[in-house]
Amino acid sequence: MRVHLIAVGRRVPEWVAAGFDEYARRLPRECALNLIEVEPGHRAKGVCASRARFDEGQRILRAIPKGARTVALDVSGEHWSTETLADHLRSWMAGGRDTAWLIGGPDGLAQDCLQRAEQRWALSRLTFPHPLVRVLVAEQLYRAWTLVQGHPYHRAGGD
Repeated sequence: MRVHLIAVGRRVPEWVAAGFDEYARRLPRECALNLIEVEPGHRAKGVCASRARFDEGQRILRAIPKGARTVALDVSGEHWSTETLADHLRSWMAGGRDTAWLIGGPDGLAQDCLQRAEQRWALSRLTFPHPLVRVLVAEQLYRAWTLVQGHPYHRAGGD
């Protein structure tokens, strides 16, 4: 199974790229993390943010690999614990179907992306800069994978 992280934006700070790369590198081939960046919508004075979000959404939808399960990162989604994410990951890996996780731009995901998603995940009640979400998702995916494997990386709730 491959996880495709489809994210708006191509120019991220070096520390974002380095953080994402660190966790993506740690994941094994059976749970490979692939970043697909899409161009952000045009934002300028007098340009409606909803138009930019719509344009981003169209690019995101075109980037979803055929047959991939889709998970939208959205503030109105379900709040998953790391253990819940690990349970989902275990199930997804057993099914063998690729998964595409959708990260919108500064104005969130387009309605078309939310409707396409099979699941919606609210990463937090907090608001994060959308480039940072890449790093958080990559780390949580790695953490969930270590839980599935019985690796000691995740220590929450332990003695």
